[in-house]
This record gives sequence, C-alpha cells and structure tokens, in this order.
Amino acid sequence: MTGEALPNELGEFLKQRRSELTPRAVGLPDTGGRRVPGLRREEVAVLAAISADYYTRLEQGRVQPSASLLAVLSRVLHLSDRRRDRLFELAGRHGTRHRRPAGQKVHPQLRRLLDDLAASPGVVIGRRLDILAWNPLAAALFTDFAELPESRRNCARILFTDPSMRTLYADWRAVARDCVARLRSAGAKHPEDPRLTGLVGELSVEDADFGRLWGSRHVPFRGAGADRFRHPLVGEIILDWDILTCGGDLDQELVVWTAEPGSPSYDALRALASSL
Repeated sequence: MTGEALPNELGEFLKQRRSELTPRAVGLPDTGGRRVPGLRREEVAVLAAISADYYTRLEQGRVQPSASLLAVLSRVLHLSDRRRDRLFELAGRHGTRHRRPAGQKVHPQLRRLLDDLAASPGVVIGRRLDILAWNPLAAALFTDFAELPESRRNCARILFTDPSMRTLYADWRAVARDCVARLRSAGAKHPEDPRLTGLVGELSVEDADFGRLWGSRHVPFRGAGADRFRHPLVGEIILDWDILTCGGDLDQELVVWTAEPGSPSYDALRALASSL
C-alpha cells in the first residue's frame, strides 16, 4: 500500500479529524463566524508550522508528506495511537512512536556557572527556548522571571507578548528575527515535541509580527552578537552576548551578556548590579 494509491483517503481522513475538533480543544481562540464545525485548514497549518497552501495541497493529495510532518499532524490533531497508525498507513509511511520529551531541569554544571556570574547577566535556555534558570542581574536587565508562571518563562513568548520588550530592545525586530530562527532550528531538531509545536501555533495566533516572521524566508540564527538596550534605570547600554552549550545536555545553553571594561555600558551594567 502506498501513499500514491490512497491520496483521497488521506485527505478525507484529515478533513474528518478537523471536523471533530474545536479551536478551544487545541488551545486556539474561537473567533466565531464558522460556517462549518471544526478547525479550519489555516488553523491546522498554523499549529503544524506549515503554510496554509501546503496543507491545502496535502488534503487534496497533491503532495507526499514526510514522516516528521505526519508526526507533527498527529500531535496537532490529537490522534490516538490507533488513528496515528492509520494516518501513517494512508500516507504510505511507517510510523515510529516516540516518547514525549521529558521536562527539562537546569543542568548542575550550568547552575554553578550561572551562580558564579556576579557582574554579567546570564540565563539558561532549554530546547524550546524555555528559561530554566537566571541570575539576579538578568532579572534586573530583562524582567522578574520569578514573577512569571513557569509556563510563561520562555524567551519567544516574553519577546513577542510582553510590550516592554519592544521598548527595552532598541532593535527589537532584529532580535525577533533571530528568535524565530532559533525556534525553527529547535523545531527541526525536535519535530515530535508537541509543546514546541503548540508554542509556534499560539504565538502565530497571538502576535501578527511572529506570524509574519515565521512565514518569511528562513535565516540562520546567530551564535553570538550584540544587543542595544534602552533600560528604564540605567539608560542606553550595549552588551555583547555569547552562548555556551552544556556538554552534559546539548539541549541546554547558557547565554551571557558582557560589556567592554571601561566602556559606558560597563559602568551602566555595574550601576544596575549595585541597584540589586
């Protein structure tokens, strides 16, 4: 049995499952005005982080989906194991069930490095850009992460949904493009992660800028750079940032911001530290 032999059955299967779900069931707002029950094609495409045109062609049997996309769709459409197997069968693919990635805790080695950073802001970021740990200076520079629910402690979520970030970053759009590039890289590495897929879908719905950037051409993310901040306490400050990957867990990174000694930004960073 091949995917070419059953393109209509695959499309009908997807349409049937769409009709059984509501936006609320998959974490999307219900905007009303629906002529037919269920999810729209565009909504499934957003949640699966693919274009609406591609998903339309998939339902029409005009494209052959990859195994990784089928795995994402099975998560998006909340398929049971039996129906997931049927989806793969109709597409002519052999599905391998993957375990849901376990929740991450900051690696002890990164925790020690972070604790030793007294004069530089630092955060530990996980596989979905979740903020796993931070030091006091990072909280003073960005926001009080401890005041956020754990589910909201995510770099992309904060960057696109907290209005203060658009004021804090002097070039917010450049930072946003880099953030989306990092999310794309994470999605390619972990296509089976439903929380990662859900994050992309939620941000696409919640923020128009994210949706435009996600749909734009792919650009590689940077491994180092510089950010210019307009901080409410110390004014303009330019900090270099670098990423250290944890050898004990390659899905964890320590991001550190530093300033050139003797520079105005260095003095501003020290002033911020003294305010703690």
